Amino acid sequence: MSEQPTLALLAERLGAELRLAPNASANQVVTGLNTLQDADASQVSFLASANYRRFLSATRACAVLVTEELAEACPVSALVVGNPYLAFAEATAIFDSTPQYAPGIEASASVHPSADVHPSAYIGSGAVIEAHARVGEDAIIGANCVVGVGSEIGARTRLYPSVVVYHGCSIGADCIVHSHTVIGADGFGFAPHQKKWIKIHQLGGVEIGDDVEIGACTCIDRGALGNTVIGRGVKIDNMVQIAHNVRIGDYSAMAACSAVAGSAVIGKHCTIAGGAGIVGHITIADFSHVTARTLVTKSIDEAGSYSSGTPFSDSRSWRRNAVRFGQLDQMSRRIRELERQIQGESSGDDDS
Repeated sequence: MSEQPTLALLAERLGAELRLAPNASANQVVTGLNTLQDADASQVSFLASANYRRFLSATRACAVLVTEELAEACPVSALVVGNPYLAFAEATAIFDSTPQYAPGIEASASVHPSADVHPSAYIGSGAVIEAHARVGEDAIIGANCVVGVGSEIGARTRLYPSVVVYHGCSIGADCIVHSHTVIGADGFGFAPHQKKWIKIHQLGGVEIGDDVEIGACTCIDRGALGNTVIGRGVKIDNMVQIAHNVRIGDYSAMAACSAVAGSAVIGKHCTIAGGAGIVGHITIADFSHVTARTLVTKSIDEAGSYSSGTPFSDSRSWRRNAVRFGQLDQMSRRIRELERQIQGESSGDDDS
């Protein structure tokens, strides 16, 4: 937004009911967003979690996005909404300061004569658009990006600097790909032969739907046969590994440092938390949630929340417990034997 909004305009844009505090003005200019603790008298904050209610009474914000239930407790002007976190997300778009670029191709960029670049697109300094590639309407290709032979970048999609899209890949419309992400590198495929590894050439590509966002330093491998597929609206964090021929369903999300092995299928509306690992050739049902550091070793057939691993403890206790992990099978056998003995004694008492 070119001009800073007033409280009244912000309320209108967010569909919020503005309830002014005494001596407050609807014409108050809002300079930005901040937390309840750190906001100043020209900034707006939000309260979306009960964990932060203790900060509400002392906030210096000019207004707070709150629900109807908390509006009376707000010591400053209230922007009353049904979902404060959603309203906060929508407000961030109003104050977004991401640089925009006029259409055109920088002099140091390299665009192959056979490439199709829409006149409204921007191609940054040092970027390379290879043969038969296509760049859509209003797309932004940042500095030093590479769009490989025959690859396609959809309308209004933005590649931040130094993104590499290999040959034969497609990215849909309205996507964001952050710096140093690599799309379409070879999957990890090798056949053992005479104590050597013989490369399995990866013959597929990567297909990414519309409205996808991919964090920095993430790798999405091309398919061995057929494509690796990322569905519409998927959100992928930084440093995530997606192996060849993985399929991720629409509107699923993966947090940082998670990894998916080859040919796994993740359903729609799933969430994969940070550091989770998913083995290859399994299926995860729609609406499944995998918690942090979980290792998924078999298919998940029903929606739900799934966890593995152990919570941390002090090192001395952890070492003792780690020893006991290896004794679980032996302990289980001994318990079953004791149960049989008890059942036998009980049967003997009944006979008497």
